[in-house]
Amino acid sequence: MTEPLKSADIHLIQRLIPHRYPFLLVDKVVDIDGYQSARGIKNVTMNEPHFQGHFPGKPIMPGVTIIEAMAQTAAVMVGTALNMQDRNMLVYFMAIDSAKFRRMVVPGDVLEMKLRTTRGKPGGKVWKFSGVAEVEGELAAEAEFTAMMDLPKE
Repeated sequence: MTEPLKSADIHLIQRLIPHRYPFLLVDKVVDIDGYQSARGIKNVTMNEPHFQGHFPGKPIMPGVTIIEAMAQTAAVMVGTALNMQDRNMLVYFMAIDSAKFRRMVVPGDVLEMKLRTTRGKPGGKVWKFSGVAEVEGELAAEAEFTAMMDLPKE
């Protein structure tokens, strides 16, 4: 029996979730504990298209993209735990709750998303997660969200 994966680099991430530039918002996922928790890393750069208009002269990562980065981290965590690479798994938001934004995220920041599963199990379609996003240990955002995992049939 093989040891469960504890991390996912960009190559594995692209085998797990369908997101691509400009909407792939996680660079790696580390500290994966099955489908219970994980930490995603996003290197924020000025090259990202949303900075052209959000905001000219004062680039700030939109809050919705921070939450999307958290959701992509959760999808990679679950996909890794369930060995979903190359299986065309899709994930859809069902609800976003208790979203709060505490700090601006700007180019040059390293965004760390810490996610944990609050509801969900292998074979289940509906999962609930809670997460925080931090920059250098400072809280940038937090949210709870529910997602439906569209898992392909065996």
